[in-house]
Amino acid sequence: MAKQKKEVNNISKIPVQNGNTYARSQALRHHKAHVEARQGGPLLKDAILGGQDGLVNVLGIVLGVATATHDMRIIFVSSLAATFAESISMGAVVYTSTKAAKEYYYAELEREKREIETVPDLEREEIKEIYYNKGFRGKQLDDIIKRVTSNKELWLDTMMTEELRMFPDEYENPLKKGIFVGIASTIGSLIPVIPFLLLSVQNAIYASVAVCAAILFGVGVLKAKWFELSWWKSGAEMALIGTVAALVGYVIGLLFGVTG
Repeated sequence: MAKQKKEVNNISKIPVQNGNTYARSQALRHHKAHVEARQGGPLLKDAILGGQDGLVNVLGIVLGVATATHDMRIIFVSSLAATFAESISMGAVVYTSTKAAKEYYYAELEREKREIETVPDLEREEIKEIYYNKGFRGKQLDDIIKRVTSNKELWLDTMMTEELRMFPDEYENPLKKGIFVGIASTIGSLIPVIPFLLLSVQNAIYASVAVCAAILFGVGVLKAKWFELSWWKSGAEMALIGTVAALVGYVIGLLFGVTG
């Protein structure tokens, strides 16, 4: 966080050249947007992961059950069972996988610490290789190696991020991450069920597909706006993939339907 604030402060000190205040303000605005995207990116990713997974899975189940039988009680029981089973499972999987990744990260961190202490020459060579591959040569390369290896904290951080591509922020709070994804999954899972509370079963099937496709498209657009991607491609991709996956349930319901 301090680093990100420093980045914003640094760019705000860019001198105005030729009175071009507009270019400077635009650069500052875009930089702040990138900082905000980096800050909120993991949270948005978790929200999409949980919400989309819950929505698509329960939509598929609801379509399959509603197509196979028009018994509203069966539709509700199956959808609610799927909602809570899916959400709890999703949250638990995210928690356990993030916790395992965190434990692995710290195990690798301790290993790198030991290697810096016991075989510093080999670790120094690895630093050299990292920056050599980035295009540094000669005195510039030697200065970087000296600078990095003169500070053990910086040295260790460089080995973790540059060699192992591991970043501690990704594993910061497994429980919080699991709960957040579970809640997002619950919210997403309930959306396909709502039309069945308001409409007849047949109409609710069409409405549920339409509503969920629209929401998936909107989430794709939000993701695109957040990360400055093509909004229509992102929206269409998410809506198409989610809807096609859910329609598998509809096909199964047609094949094994018991209405008559």
